[in-house]
Amino acid sequence: MFDMVNSLHLSLLGLGCLLATLVSYTLSKRLYRRFGHWWLSPMVLTPAILLALVVIFAIPLPTYFEYNHYLSMLLAPATIAFALPIYRERHLIRRYPLTLSLGVLTGLLAGLVSSWLLTRMIYLPPELSHSLLVRSVSTPFALEATREFGGVPDLTAVLVLMTGVLGMLLCGPVFRLAKISSPLAKGAALGASAHGVGAAKAAEYGREEGVVASLTMIFTGIAMVIGAPLFAYLLV
Repeated sequence: MFDMVNSLHLSLLGLGCLLATLVSYTLSKRLYRRFGHWWLSPMVLTPAILLALVVIFAIPLPTYFEYNHYLSMLLAPATIAFALPIYRERHLIRRYPLTLSLGVLTGLLAGLVSSWLLTRMIYLPPELSHSLLVRSVSTPFALEATREFGGVPDLTAVLVLMTGVLGMLLCGPVFRLAKISSPLAKGAALGASAHGVGAAKAAEYGREEGVVASLTMIFTGIAMVIGAPLFAYLLV
């Protein structure tokens, strides 16, 4: 009887964690749209709220993920849905093939090489160093590619999130310092380096920036997945 009650309690707690995740995401998204402060972004505020809840109420991680893992499962259909913006913006691909190609190639190589150099300059545990190599592509692609590098998917997801948030915070100062004003350059840079978070930030600059960022993010992720065996052979 006690085991049944305890199991029911944990199940209800898991459902509460799922509800808290959805509510905190929705709340932070609305606050960010209204006020625009970076710390109200869903990529910053939502993890902070959830981390505080888990720590304060001492919620075991297996309990938290009991129902929240269904949200992670949505990454697979989200990857397929990336085909939609490619189809909608096919005219933009035909207009700027060189810009998009260079953005993908530069972003992919810069992300890989900078991560690899960091692992050589600073000692990191193998699991962390291998997971770090795919940090610059969107989560669905990163989780698929990290297996070739011997990375840990959960750790990779955290590193991807941190990269996106840093890209969102640093893009403005970098653009001003480098005097980058071209919508294409801004979009390609954000999409290739800060993936989904960068695409969302690019959309704040303008529609063209957002579209270019989305396309660059998608093609960079595809290139990472396709080239992962070769990159792993060369860098790991």
